[in-house]
Amino acid sequence: MHSQLFRQWQLLKMLSMRRFGVTLKEMSEHAGVDEKTIRRDLKLFRDLGFPLAEEAGDYNRKRWRVAADWSETHKHFTFDEAIALVLARRCLEPLAGTPFWLAANRAFDKIQAAFTDDVVAYLDRMASRFYCTSVGSSDYAAKRDIVDALWIAVEDRRATYITYQSARATEPVSYHVHPYGLAFHNHSLYLIGYSPTHEAVRHWKLDRIANAVVEGPLFRRDVSFDLADHFANSFAVWDGKEHPTVVKIRFSPEAARYVREKRWHASQQLTLQRDGSLLAEFRLTSTVEVKSWVLGFGSDAEVLAPPELRAEVRQELESLLDRYRTDRPAATPAKKYPRSKTQ
Repeated sequence: MHSQLFRQWQLLKMLSMRRFGVTLKEMSEHAGVDEKTIRRDLKLFRDLGFPLAEEAGDYNRKRWRVAADWSETHKHFTFDEAIALVLARRCLEPLAGTPFWLAANRAFDKIQAAFTDDVVAYLDRMASRFYCTSVGSSDYAAKRDIVDALWIAVEDRRATYITYQSARATEPVSYHVHPYGLAFHNHSLYLIGYSPTHEAVRHWKLDRIANAVVEGPLFRRDVSFDLADHFANSFAVWDGKEHPTVVKIRFSPEAARYVREKRWHASQQLTLQRDGSLLAEFRLTSTVEVKSWVLGFGSDAEVLAPPELRAEVRQELESLLDRYRTDRPAATPAKKYPRSKTQ
């Protein structure tokens, strides 16, 4: 079923991109199946209501393409672009409850209106073959007004007052901020802006912002500030020293392939060793997030540099080992030790 869906997606893409159509032979060779299979796929598309047209070309050879009237009516996107946007809908679900999600939904509705109900149902079945994980994702359903206010502040360059409670604070604190933009990392949104109090650019996790009031004066944004440049030396969204530090990590042969398959950072240098292990090097201004990343690999990763990061990882592992080395008493009934109301 998966190979069939992939083949049909490739066919729809070909039909959309070829302005003057494509022959059965070309589709057959591209998909690696016989023409009989292609004919069945084309019949399915037409039965569902896909806007396909069959025309006679040179030497009376039949060519297939997206119907001209459909392409003329929907000039703002190609046929395969519309399908891709419908399929990508699931990957935007972590932003549910935000103005971005609501706007995206309106766009999806307009796109789906260009197709028949049967085509939409078919695309939904195709989309079900794609799964976007949501482990640890934030829920912004109750923070719609806050996101909306912050976005207005970013666009209008308006000073904003936010009520924020950091992970270590026991009480929320009010901040006067100049919002520069929003960052999306690990299923959560972060506000990036200048803090007059700290005289520096700071990050605030949206989950911890209880209120945002856009009522301050206009602020002058530093024209040299760029979000991409700002995060260039961060492993994710943490920023630290002004000058980056070289981080070196050795991964075991068992973890080497997994690490090589991904792009972890723009500065990464991955060097395969003779024994099958992998040496990874990064230039980072903060080691907070890379430390957690390394610990996630357990014994398959070893920090070689800088020395202070190696010491922090060793201390973390020793603390963890002490916790598991000690036999703890059996759990006490909950009624004797009631759970705190504050979680």
